[in-house]
Amino acid sequence: MSLYTVDTSAIISRKLLDLPNNFLFSSVVLMELMASASDESRRRTYENIYRSYQKDDALIVPETEDWLMTSKVLFWLTKGRRKSTKGKTPRLRPGATQRMAMDVMLAVSARRWRTTVITENWDDFKAIQNYCDVKIVRASGFFG
Repeated sequence: MSLYTVDTSAIISRKLLDLPNNFLFSSVVLMELMASASDESRRRTYENIYRSYQKDDALIVPETEDWLMTSKVLFWLTKGRRKSTKGKTPRLRPGATQRMAMDVMLAVSARRWRTTVITENWDDFKAIQNYCDVKIVRASGFFG
């Protein structure tokens, strides 16, 4: 059976919380959801999801090597941006670096679990895929 996980962008755009049995939740995604929760009740809902998936051994949690690989991928992505702009580091939108770091961590840890990432954030994950052999699927194609 194929395993899937969902990027934060897909969860927010599709209001997903109840996932099928072949889905794993990423602690990275749940951290992003808890950090941006609209109120304490919503934050607790995400925390309960975290605990439930953790108990069922269905929670993807980055390991030591995932952090190292994430730093490499981020370095290579930055180097690629510099190369495409003739040595200058292009300005990014505010918060883009942090979002990309979370996306890379999700991709790297999902790859370790051999899990396909479902995302709305296609361009970023395609760029990550150049340096990290993670399977990705467009949310629009997966969910219809």
